Amino acid sequence: MARTTTRRQPADELLPLEAVLTELSITRATYYRWRNRGYAPEMQRLPNGRLRISRRALDAFKNELETA
Repeated sequence: MARTTTRRQPADELLPLEAVLTELSITRATYYRWRNRGYAPEMQRLPNGRLRISRRALDAFKNELETA
């Protein structure tokens, strides 16, 4: 009897804000300025107060930067 296996899609990784700032090569002040203008990738606040950005949102943001 053949066994069928299904692959799970990896969960969307949540990146800490510091990792995102390093990847984009920007300062925290620049990120918050972009966020206030509605330009930065969407951020999530965890119950412990830490900030995270999903890999999917960051990749989409970087794609927008490349096309602009």
